[in-house]
Amino acid sequence: MKRLIFLMSALLFMLVVSTAPAKEAKKAPAETKAPYKIGAIFSITGDASSLGMPEKQTAEMLMEQINAAGGINGHPLEIVIYDDKGDETEAVTMAKRLINNDKVSAIVGPSRSGTSLAIVDTVSKAEIPLVTCAASGKIVKDETGKTRKWVFMTPQSDVAAVQKIYEYFGKNKITQIAIMSDSSGYGDSGRSQLQSQAKDKKIEILADEKFAPGDVDMNAQLTKIRGTKAQAVVVWSIQKAPAMVAKNAQALEIKIPLFQSHGVASKKFIELCGDAADGQVLPAGRLIVVNQLPDSDPQKALLAKYKADFEAKYSPVSTFGGHAYDAITLLKQAMEKTGGNDPAKVRDALEQTKGFAGTAGIFNLNSEDHNGLTKDAFVMVKIENKDWKLISQ
Repeated sequence: MKRLIFLMSALLFMLVVSTAPAKEAKKAPAETKAPYKIGAIFSITGDASSLGMPEKQTAEMLMEQINAAGGINGHPLEIVIYDDKGDETEAVTMAKRLINNDKVSAIVGPSRSGTSLAIVDTVSKAEIPLVTCAASGKIVKDETGKTRKWVFMTPQSDVAAVQKIYEYFGKNKITQIAIMSDSSGYGDSGRSQLQSQAKDKKIEILADEKFAPGDVDMNAQLTKIRGTKAQAVVVWSIQKAPAMVAKNAQALEIKIPLFQSHGVASKKFIELCGDAADGQVLPAGRLIVVNQLPDSDPQKALLAKYKADFEAKYSPVSTFGGHAYDAITLLKQAMEKTGGNDPAKVRDALEQTKGFAGTAGIFNLNSEDHNGLTKDAFVMVKIENKDWKLISQ
């Protein structure tokens, strides 16, 4: 009898549960929502790998951090990363794949000015925002000087870099210089700025030497420069070539000070220079000298956290990884502001960015300025004892 009563009670309980009003369904957790998908093109291998690898690593680190914090608007962030190997044709192929196959709502990168310039038409026609990690001012301005609607950049521009170098020259009474630039998009753009800004700053260019990005012997160019009265040599290139300039100048016992562009602001450059590293001066973002900044610097806390996070997972932090950090964070902020990942709305939100503290500086963008940084985003640094030393704010 007891067993019968137990079975009847169990059946009655199941009947009550099955006919009870259903509770309101819980909202889907963030990980079940459709991802916000952005693309990234970096020079992970090839001659510009010292730029592209830290950019890739930063993108992966940020994706992990953002998703661990709940994603963007509750949606997980997915970053589809491709390697263009520093090749312009490859960059175009990767951009089209991201747009047509992966259906991304924005693209970060490429790493180089040449590869970035190669894809501006592709992204503009597709109406997909591009936030490049390269520094040529020509990327965000067309041949007529008009701002490219769909293209933004996070590095300090070569325009601002030359302004900072020439400001330093003015303070140190340097009026006669020689320049050396490579034949890449980055080198040509920097050379153009060095030439165009010289007259207003009362600087005379006594020698104007060029080289290919892959050249390994700069003795001929340096020998010509040694025969001038130049007070400084400004080199505009990235990776191995500017390091070779430093090595050749040391071997030739040339005492003219070497000034580099912000395209060498990583420990990899110092390693490539070896014993010829010390003494070179360049404009750079504050990231590489964060420990030397005053606590009052508005970027210091952000820079210190990014440096600590990156170095806990990878190698010494570099300026170039910071460019990817700024690009992805700007896109995240734009998506949060618009409440979605619609490319046109994201573009509009990017253009309205004001007072954003990134690794490269304080960004203030508008319809005429898709970089949003001035020469004040730079500090002047010098290589001493194979490390960076802050010499001027």
